Amino acid sequence: MKHVRQQHLRKPVTPDLLVSPSSQDGDLGSECPEDRGNWTGRLDFLLSCIGYCVGLGNVWRFPYRAYTNGGGAFLVPYFIMLAICGIPIFFMELSLGQFSSLGPLAVWKISPLFKGVGMGTILIVSLVAIYYNMIIAYVLFYLFASLTSDLPWQHCGNWWNTELCLDHHVIKAGNNTLPVNISNTVSPSEEYWSRYVLHIQGSSGIGDPGRIRWNLCLCLLLSWTIVYLCILKGVKSSGKVVYFTATFPYLILVMLLIRGVTLEGAWKGIQFYLTPQFDHLLSSKVWIEAALQIFYSLGVGFGGLLTFASYNTFHQNIYRDTFIVTLGNAITSILAGFAIFSVLGYMSQELGVPVNQVAKAGPGLAFVVYPQAMTMLPLSPFWSFLFFFMLLTLGLDSQFAFMETIVTAVTDEFPYYLRPKKASFSAVICIALFLMGLILTTEGGMYWLVLLDDYSAGFGLMVVVITTCLVVTRVYGMKRFCRDIHMMLGFKPGPYFRACWTVLSPATMMALLVYNIVKYQPSEYGNYRFPTWAEVLGILMGVLSCLMIPMGMVVAVLQEEGTLWERVQQASRPAMDWGPSLEENRTGVYVASLAGSQSPKPLMVHMRKYGGITSYENTAIEVDREMEEDDDEESMI
Repeated sequence: MKHVRQQHLRKPVTPDLLVSPSSQDGDLGSECPEDRGNWTGRLDFLLSCIGYCVGLGNVWRFPYRAYTNGGGAFLVPYFIMLAICGIPIFFMELSLGQFSSLGPLAVWKISPLFKGVGMGTILIVSLVAIYYNMIIAYVLFYLFASLTSDLPWQHCGNWWNTELCLDHHVIKAGNNTLPVNISNTVSPSEEYWSRYVLHIQGSSGIGDPGRIRWNLCLCLLLSWTIVYLCILKGVKSSGKVVYFTATFPYLILVMLLIRGVTLEGAWKGIQFYLTPQFDHLLSSKVWIEAALQIFYSLGVGFGGLLTFASYNTFHQNIYRDTFIVTLGNAITSILAGFAIFSVLGYMSQELGVPVNQVAKAGPGLAFVVYPQAMTMLPLSPFWSFLFFFMLLTLGLDSQFAFMETIVTAVTDEFPYYLRPKKASFSAVICIALFLMGLILTTEGGMYWLVLLDDYSAGFGLMVVVITTCLVVTRVYGMKRFCRDIHMMLGFKPGPYFRACWTVLSPATMMALLVYNIVKYQPSEYGNYRFPTWAEVLGILMGVLSCLMIPMGMVVAVLQEEGTLWERVQQASRPAMDWGPSLEENRTGVYVASLAGSQSPKPLMVHMRKYGGITSYENTAIEVDREMEEDDDEESMI
């Protein structure tokens, strides 16, 4: 490699230092390629990451997982898993994206043999985007339903209610005399959700979807329209929308928290939420649950973090941003638990039942329990509107990331054809995913949503993350990856990150994967058990994303020449144009490897631009020196 660089430096070139600043090309003053698009400000990236990570799971999964796995004691494994698994993988994804300025598919120029990992990522994200936007459609439905003086799920007596319906006013009146047996009754909010919104009684199961619910269909169309308009101009438009969608949920969350803790019986719910049960820490299940919460709440493996970082400037301080986002995400989850369980404590006191009988997770909390709690408050439509508006903004941020990931991945693969038509291509993707999501708007659509939720991003996503970790550290090389980060940020990752990337993070992910396989349970929704063919279909969804990896290997090997082992070796090496996207950022082995490159040393471009050597140029010189020393060592061997 040293010999190649020396040959290149002997070519006659015009010294860049002799060129006056006024005569330089306009392109050299740009830090990011304009045709690809980039963030217009540093806060765009930070808020987009916060909005992406802080989603619906922080509100409807973390509080439930905390109280069922030891209460306050759950925070111990939660933060340990955040340190072992969450922060290192988060930083790795950001580093890969920012260093290469490429999406989840093109970034595998780092090792073309494993390009199937990127294909698996896109498949997973596409499946998740289909059902995630359906959840946003449900939120829109409830948001519009809250625009009334009396919430429609407040009382029984509507056409969708049955004789089992019993509202809290009757329960409260009954508690004054004799206890009311509520075991065989249903709340008005639960019947509103299942019999009116879903109209699930019109379907006998997943094989009988029934008719399309046109009100849900229109809400789904509206949600896709909102998403498209926000990503119309890529990160330049979505980067501005997140200034509202990433910050406003915190305002609503604080309002709900203040209102919740001032309710009678609120402390009962908070105590139930946080009372530590340290004996739970001896159970492996608690540690697995903590790792799963970290894994999914940070959104690692979905390609969104890598995509967002690819629009950064080359020297953006993603090390600092990693800690801001990951710790902010954890704190938000804890605060959301206070807001949720304070209201559930009030609700349990009103109903005269224990907190564990009203606490639920997932859609059951968002569309049944919490709406029922809202009916017990003064100005219930106002608080209901705020709650669902918060869920809307939380969901949209994550959906922006999913769509930007898909669009960026494909346009980076075909930049000359698709980048000029990015808006049209985005519209095609949105329309296609909307049409595929129509089955979720049917009377049996909830069964399909549960199937997608259980299998689309299950073990397949873990395989993708494990493979990414192993390829970067074992195939590409930990030393080389740390040098890339050094070139980009001015310092190398410390022993903590290297230990996690090499051993701790992959081992934890492997434990999660094995646990999920060993503890596999068939999908269910309430009392409904999914048929065998549906289970097989779900497993195939997960397996297909894994199969993308060997399929990509076969394609990469066939494109090389030589014996099989020689082909594998060649395909596993970084592509010739792997590295920073701008010539001025390419040093060491990355010098002049871009197509059409003429400058013998990108360092000179920096000197011409700044009038001297900056800290980043010093870093470039250090990296060059280290690589030359390594080349000398290799030649001696």
